[in-house]
Amino acid sequence: KLTSLALQPVVTPELVQGRVHLKCTYSQPSLKPLLHFAVVWSRLSTPGQREQIQQDITLQPFSYIEMNGVNLKLGDTVFCTVTAFTRDAPEQQWLPEESKGFYAGIKFLPESLQIAEDGKEHVLTVLSTVPIVCPGHDDSCKITLQLSTEDLGKNSHLAGPPDIALSECQVDLLRGPCSETSCAEARLMVTAVTDFAQDGTRVSRITAEPVGLRDLLWRDYTPQDVKVTVQDLPTGNCYSFTDPHIITFDGWRYNNYKVGTFLLCRSATRAFEVHVRQRDCGGHRAATACNCGVAAR
Repeated sequence: KLTSLALQPVVTPELVQGRVHLKCTYSQPSLKPLLHFAVVWSRLSTPGQREQIQQDITLQPFSYIEMNGVNLKLGDTVFCTVTAFTRDAPEQQWLPEESKGFYAGIKFLPESLQIAEDGKEHVLTVLSTVPIVCPGHDDSCKITLQLSTEDLGKNSHLAGPPDIALSECQVDLLRGPCSETSCAEARLMVTAVTDFAQDGTRVSRITAEPVGLRDLLWRDYTPQDVKVTVQDLPTGNCYSFTDPHIITFDGWRYNNYKVGTFLLCRSATRAFEVHVRQRDCGGHRAATACNCGVAAR
C-alpha cells in the first residue's frame, strides 16, 4: 500500500558558478533505510499541460536544474515531483509528492489594479524571482526595465491616451540576496489621470521591457503586463458668468456686482486657487460688474 513520507518539496532559485539554477529541496526521513529519490522536473507548456524537462536519481535531499534559456526559460512555471524508494526494492515506491509551481521571471504585485480618478497614489512592486547575473566585473549587476502605458480601448480607433501616470519610466532591479519572495525588487507609484472628462471606466496596461546589455536568459523575455482599471469619478463644476452670476461647486447661487479683484476658489488641501477681476460695465442706471480677467494657480 502506497503511503506518503511528507517530503514537502520546494523550488527555490540559486546562483551556481555564476549561472541561474533552480533547486528542489525536500526533507529526508530519518527512521527509514537508505532512500533513493527520483526527481522529475516539469514546466507548464500550455495551460493545464505539463512538459517533463529533466529527471534525476539521487541520494541527496535536493536536485538542481539550470535555467539555460532553451529548455527552461524565464516566464516558465516550474514544478518538481519527488518519489522515494529503496535500492533493495526499487519497485516498492512511496507516493510521489509535488512542489508548488515556481514562476521564474519578473512579477508585478499586485498583478492588477483597480483605482479611481481621485488623485491617490498606488504602490506597484516590481520583483525578479530569479537572481540577477553579473556579466562582468563592473557595477552592471542589475536589470533595467523600461516601463510604458497604453490605453486598451475596445476598438483600436477609440483608444486614447492612457488613463494612468507612472512615477518612473525606468526601474532598476539590483542584485541582492534572495528572500522567500524575490531576488531583486523596485517600487513605483501609479496614479489615475484626472482628466475632467466623463469617459466612464477605462482599462489601461503597464508593460515592462528589459533594456541594455543582457545575457541569453533575459534576451527575448517580456514580462507579463499589468492591467489597470480606472473608475471615472464625477467632476465638480463652478461658474462665474455675465454680470456676474456665480454658482458654487455645491450649487449655491449668488451675484457679485462689485468692481475689483476677488478670490473665486481656493483648495484647502493643495496648491490650487482662482482669482477673478471685475470691471464696471453697468452704466448710470444699475451697478453691474463684468468679468475682465482671471488668474489660476
